[in-house]
Amino acid sequence: MGWKKREKERIEKMTAFANLSSDQIHRIVEHSTYLTVPKDWSLMMENTAADKAYLILDGEVSVRHGKDEIARLGPGSMIGEVALVAHKLRTATVVSATALEVLHFTAEALQKLEDDIPAFKQAVEELTAQRLAAEK
Repeated sequence: MGWKKREKERIEKMTAFANLSSDQIHRIVEHSTYLTVPKDWSLMMENTAADKAYLILDGEVSVRHGKDEIARLGPGSMIGEVALVAHKLRTATVVSATALEVLHFTAEALQKLEDDIPAFKQAVEELTAQRLAAEK
């Protein structure tokens, strides 16, 4: 089984994307890149420009503000999308707490998906709101 079919099946099982059709999920996978990330790898740094976002498929990340961990996120979580949408610098550093499997989205790909698939945009906004509420 190719990675695209496997990742499509994984996304279909995520609660946040339950309202998306199989075709819409296929388009999400087509506009992303599957990556594996080793433990202790920095995916993004605080106070840097936003140019990418990730959907965590497997594993866990540590979200840090300064030296303090403010959250742990796992499968089904999006990271990096807030700074992209707000056109601001990153507000946190994100480091892999375990080995990861993620879908990587460029800023352009994420914007295209949000423009073309309103249900995807809504799912991303809901994931972001839940995460921000949990960090407070």
